[in-house]
Amino acid sequence: MAQRIANIIIPDSKLAIGAAELLREHGDSLLWNHSHRVFLFGALQGERNKIKYDAELLYISALFHDLGLTKQYSSPDKRFEVDGANAARDYLRQNGVPEASASLVWDAIALHTTIGIAQYKEPEVALIYSGVGYDVMGENFESITEDVRHTVVSSFPRNNFKNKILPAFLEGFKHKPETTFGNIKADVCARLLPDFKPTNFCDCVLHSPWKD
Repeated sequence: MAQRIANIIIPDSKLAIGAAELLREHGDSLLWNHSHRVFLFGALQGERNKIKYDAELLYISALFHDLGLTKQYSSPDKRFEVDGANAARDYLRQNGVPEASASLVWDAIALHTTIGIAQYKEPEVALIYSGVGYDVMGENFESITEDVRHTVVSSFPRNNFKNKILPAFLEGFKHKPETTFGNIKADVCARLLPDFKPTNFCDCVLHSPWKD
């Protein structure tokens, strides 16, 4: 029987279970719990706002959204969001999922840290974004009741999440900090990576090869 938490059913299809097994194998308890909370908080906000969404695709997007931080899926030169998105798309293609659905999951993962854009995309993309924002930064915190939050966190504990997630982010891209240019993860490098010098957009413009 599928697990129901806060009246949200966690998908238990063969495709969903396979994705969960990959997260179990290559992630850790921090990412396991966080990814499930992201799914649940995203789904809860979808239900609250009467948004129709594909629960299986939302769940798989949540499971893969931080897998780009892991050694198994981390590339030497791409944003970790793109690494996770590529991994999810490959997984879905290998399992015969239609290209439109694979592309939708790719967007949900690749855009989950892109403020000001993701929330205006398709429901699955927007709900992953809002689930991440809720769990990481407490965005729209009061939109979910304390009792429901407690139910979710009891099932997938935070365990000092605030203090553990920033080092976990850094561990995933400290070998390629330049990939954080233009996105919020540059703040992680600035706080935790000694001698980090962020790329400055204005310098890119003023020092471009154009002669004017």
